[in-house]
Amino acid sequence: MKLLITGVSHKTAPVEIRERLAFSESALPAAVAQLKSRDGVSEALILSTCNRVEIVAAGDDGIDLRGVIRDFLVEARQASAASFSSCLYHHEGPEAILHLFRVAASLDSMVVGEPQILGQLKSAYAVAKAQGALCGLLESVLSRAFGVAKRVRSETGIGQMAVSISYAAVELARKIFGSLDGKTVMIVGAGKMSELSARHLRRSGASHIFVTNRTYDRALELANIFHGTPVEYTKFLSLLPEVDILIASSGAPHYILHKAEMQHVIGVRRNKPMFLIDIAVPRNIAPDVNEVDNVFLYDIDDLQGVVNSNLREREKEAGHAEGIIAQEVERMLSRLKAQEVTPAIVSLREQLEQIRVTETERMRGKLGPLTAQQQEALDALTRAIVNKIAHGPISELRKQAGDPEGGHVVDAIRKVFHLK
Repeated sequence: MKLLITGVSHKTAPVEIRERLAFSESALPAAVAQLKSRDGVSEALILSTCNRVEIVAAGDDGIDLRGVIRDFLVEARQASAASFSSCLYHHEGPEAILHLFRVAASLDSMVVGEPQILGQLKSAYAVAKAQGALCGLLESVLSRAFGVAKRVRSETGIGQMAVSISYAAVELARKIFGSLDGKTVMIVGAGKMSELSARHLRRSGASHIFVTNRTYDRALELANIFHGTPVEYTKFLSLLPEVDILIASSGAPHYILHKAEMQHVIGVRRNKPMFLIDIAVPRNIAPDVNEVDNVFLYDIDDLQGVVNSNLREREKEAGHAEGIIAQEVERMLSRLKAQEVTPAIVSLREQLEQIRVTETERMRGKLGPLTAQQQEALDALTRAIVNKIAHGPISELRKQAGDPEGGHVVDAIRKVFHLK
């Protein structure tokens, strides 16, 4: 049985090719079933995300799995092999196991440590399982990949540091307030970045969100998303004393908030801390606002600095994760090697048991009638003899299966005992 991964990713192919080879969520079940139905393919899985398309298959040793997968992609995506072959990568055997473990642990992702890929791999697994396309080697490897990803998350800090601007803003807010439970947020401008920041803040416990925008309808639309309150653009300053966290991302060509205004706001708040996130370009908030006591102002460069620092820390943690994965790959290979000799062990036991039964029956005629107690004693004696004979070769089969150089010993034992 062989295991092969063929695919493209953000590392090997431009988005145009990834789009051409991608499978929609609705098309995935039929595609997996089609791949599984090909001659020689015993198991199959398709992982299709915005950054990668990977075809994973297990099949008979004698078939050309690469050719099978290539032909499948040509037919399923209606594309010529020449249009994507140069972007394909192939991982076979131990390399395929290593690759799956690294993908599951998010070490092969565009952003190392991002959690989405594990969920996407689990979804692909569920689709393949529902199609009856997982039942042996590949299923075992995937199940272990999920365990490896969990171990990497629990034993390293690879996923603990914010690596997006929006999430970095939330992490800084936590450092200032300790807890975000019950905090009030004001969004000025309705851009995508401010929306993402607001989503993170809401999930982190923020209790209420005000939204203001030069176009009131857009403020109303965004406020509905967060079950918040839309505010007329000309009135947002009057509400700032109620606000703990301000996210500014309007398209105004000038500052919309100045030092004097914030001095008044913080006075009304009786010096309760206030966190200002200015992610607009050009900036919305005058830099000298940061001079006001208990006002903490961060612009997009400050946040990018946090992100870059966290990315460097993730890279360090990735080194620890690679060590865990190398260890887990060795364990998986040893386990698979042991499984390979299981049929030989079963065959040896069956062969010796058949000899025991045949010889016992042949001798019973010579021994004459036996009592139940004597028959039980005879069976116990012959079984003990067989077990002692079998113990040596079975122990050696298991030992040599886990040794990279043990194949010739396993073959020798098979030949001596005429095993399958």
